[in-house]
Amino acid sequence: MKRSTERLLALAMLSVGIACFAKLYAALGGRPTATARLEVFGAAGVLSVLAGLLFLAGLLPAAEHDPPAPLFGRDAGIAPAGHPRLRRAALALPLLALIVIVADQFGWRAPGAEPAKEVATAPADSAPRPPEPEASAKPTTPESSIEPALPVPAQQEAAKPPLPEPVAAPAQPAQTAAPPAESAPPRPAQPAEPVQPTQQTALAPATPPPQTVAPPPPVPPAQPTALEGHRDAVVWLAVSADGHQIMSASTDRMIKLWDIDGKRLIRDLGEHKDMARSALFMPDGKTVLTAGDDGEIVLRQLSDGTVLHVFSSGANGGVRQLKISRDGKLAVSGHDTGSVVVWDLGKRAVLHVLSGHDWSVSSVAISPDGTRALTGSIDGELKLWDIVAGKQLRSWLGHERGAYGAVFLADGHHAVTGSGDYTIKLWDLDTFKEVRRFEGHSGTVYALALSADGKRLGSVSLDGTARIWNMDTGAEIAEFDPGTGPMYSVAFAADGTLLTGGIDRAIRDWPAAGGDGTVLFAGAPE
Repeated sequence: MKRSTERLLALAMLSVGIACFAKLYAALGGRPTATARLEVFGAAGVLSVLAGLLFLAGLLPAAEHDPPAPLFGRDAGIAPAGHPRLRRAALALPLLALIVIVADQFGWRAPGAEPAKEVATAPADSAPRPPEPEASAKPTTPESSIEPALPVPAQQEAAKPPLPEPVAAPAQPAQTAAPPAESAPPRPAQPAEPVQPTQQTALAPATPPPQTVAPPPPVPPAQPTALEGHRDAVVWLAVSADGHQIMSASTDRMIKLWDIDGKRLIRDLGEHKDMARSALFMPDGKTVLTAGDDGEIVLRQLSDGTVLHVFSSGANGGVRQLKISRDGKLAVSGHDTGSVVVWDLGKRAVLHVLSGHDWSVSSVAISPDGTRALTGSIDGELKLWDIVAGKQLRSWLGHERGAYGAVFLADGHHAVTGSGDYTIKLWDLDTFKEVRRFEGHSGTVYALALSADGKRLGSVSLDGTARIWNMDTGAEIAEFDPGTGPMYSVAFAADGTLLTGGIDRAIRDWPAAGGDGTVLFAGAPE
């Protein structure tokens, strides 16, 4: 805030303080009197004058904000410097003092003071009026009116309120709830979502939860195959093992399954209660695992989207990113509270809840052997974990801003990360040193994908471009710019072409050697 604004605020606070002293003098009538009412005026005047002097002296500077940039609809900015709490308290003081003055003007009396008695006389012929009924206290369910989260600055992300729990429905699938991180710092700006006792059971990490799997229903009739794309940004893409199908997740909360060869929508696999973040094919080829900001990780049947099991993160908050091990036995989820949860998918149990990140987790990768995980947060910190033993192996500041799109290389000793500092870095995880840097993007590098042979790296950025890089040299092979705005998701197709999704709601296909791309699946009509 500019200095002139600070001075105007200071003058306003001093004026309120003087007004409080004027009311105090008028109430005293020139004589000292000890009453609660006078004490309130005195305290309000002193605090307002003190706050005004602090602003006048420039002792409560405002924090400077970076320009907002979307991050799945949210930026990765670090909390600004300054004195936000003390400043807000100082700004609230004159407002409270004004409330006291207005209340006094309309007849407020301090506790213990004898109010003036006013007797209202009714006409002789009037009958007594029956008491009006009290307003109904029936709770409402606002869930149906909540809009999907749209791009907002990161400063607002920290203050995001929890979503209301859905109304319990019959025949819910079994749910496994993650216990809260034991040493996670308190986060008043990010209250945990309540866990319904009838649907979710909080379990200790060492105790497997009961398994109750809903049986599959009768085979439903074939769904229509009319092309109906996403209604909001495409933030996740995954290609099936046989290369014939794509699964996508969007801020419209939907998970969709596409036929690449037939260029058609196969079916909607399901919907999350809030923004969908991740969608992964399981190694069995029959099930998928999806996650979102609603804090749920859902095991679905690929053939018809039937929900087989729900893993609830509970107090650990929304799932920012999810990865599974190659054998499908473990999953690792990163959460907006900074927690990292390791799930035993076979036992439907929580294996570990790992705390350590001070900010929202923005990237997760699992090593090829399934024993370690690399996570990054929106402050640029990277952590390497032993997910079998449940312990942290190393922590280091890898980027100046948020770390995104972490991917392990096939050797398990190297990994790449993108960032809000516009760079992509290749890391040696034995020495924790930067091996190579890929530079060229002019915006946050939001997602990364490694080709099947490990020789090419695909990246997408909030600068609106997608790029392919040579992993051995760090050189740029191709750049794609559809001119449609930020891109959020990337994957390699079986034929080596690059698939991307972004804010324009479309899924595009780009030639491996460069050139113009094609819209593989367009967004839904507006």
